[in-house]
Amino acid sequence: MITKQKIDSRFQELFNEQAALVAKSPGRINLIGEHTDYNEGFVLPTAIDKAIYVGVSKRNDNRISLFAEDFNEAHEISIDELAPSEKGWPNYILGVVNQFAIRDLPISGFSLYLDGDVPLGAGLSSSAAVECAVGFALNELFELGLNRVELAKIGQLTEHTYVGVNCGIMDQFASIMSKSGHVLKLDCRSLEVEYVPLELGEHEIVLLNTNVKHSLADSAYNKRRASCEKGVALVKEKYPEVNSLRDVSVAQLDELVAKVDADVYTKCKFVIEENERLIKACDALKNGNIDELGKQLFAAHAAISSEYEVSCKELDFLVDFAKNFDGVVGARMMGGGFGGCTINIVKKTALEEYVKSIAIAYKNKFGFELTPIFIQVGNGTELI
Repeated sequence: MITKQKIDSRFQELFNEQAALVAKSPGRINLIGEHTDYNEGFVLPTAIDKAIYVGVSKRNDNRISLFAEDFNEAHEISIDELAPSEKGWPNYILGVVNQFAIRDLPISGFSLYLDGDVPLGAGLSSSAAVECAVGFALNELFELGLNRVELAKIGQLTEHTYVGVNCGIMDQFASIMSKSGHVLKLDCRSLEVEYVPLELGEHEIVLLNTNVKHSLADSAYNKRRASCEKGVALVKEKYPEVNSLRDVSVAQLDELVAKVDADVYTKCKFVIEENERLIKACDALKNGNIDELGKQLFAAHAAISSEYEVSCKELDFLVDFAKNFDGVVGARMMGGGFGGCTINIVKKTALEEYVKSIAIAYKNKFGFELTPIFIQVGNGTELI
């Protein structure tokens, strides 16, 4: 377990001084609404009780001195010679500093220690949690006066500029804006947030980590994004008021995209219908209709697998198993795809048996372990 005492002790060991402050920023789940965020649609995420922790202190020079516990690796660079690192992990920190520099915010050298218990590669957005924890900690340390929305945007721009992933805003927003006991219905166009109570009654959420990450993930993400942009461009030729798939109807796709590019049509139609599924799921949650919520999760998985084509055989196997297990009301793949987790809504009385049965079936089928992740929903980024 990661505690403030543990971070303080490691910080002292590494940098020979005390951390001025420690911040934590959580990983996230997304109940439903996948690949909608970069299309100005809706998402339904919330923070979980697994987080990235950052200890920081000011230095007397212009050096940035970093240490990542997960990699057992240090990195140092002058703030005046800021540049992406080939190591990869420092870029989630340096990219945030670069965004501060672009805004002419007064920041000098600092020491930073990074640790966390968000499982890497599980689709729980450990990278966004790093960006938000770093941004939040440095904002406090240097008294920069940025608000949470600005810090979320800085995290997103870090991905675009220093990491090379053209991501939407959902992960950073969920990490920094979440409220315990609620999901955020986030409008990715206006950034308007509605906090919807997450009351599942006799049900519980469990994540099942496939422990696979197929190499298709990053290239497929950029390809899907390009398909969405092409669909918008085709519709915009006739309807100039259209700016994103949020403005497009299936009837317009039928009219202007279907005959030009069948694949682009299918990908765009998925996004439009995923927004509709999210609205239905949200209404079901507000009405306490957990069976209907689960139904939308199953429908979302079927569509993301066959239409958007970012699932994989391991994820499909888990959702098929869930469909046929009494006590599971809904399941789907969660995240960018090609690996990571499924999110499952399960009756508490069936949870133990379900996790045991599905793990055995998965091991028999694929030859490796399935890791259950039991989560509680929690608050967004905070000082500890």
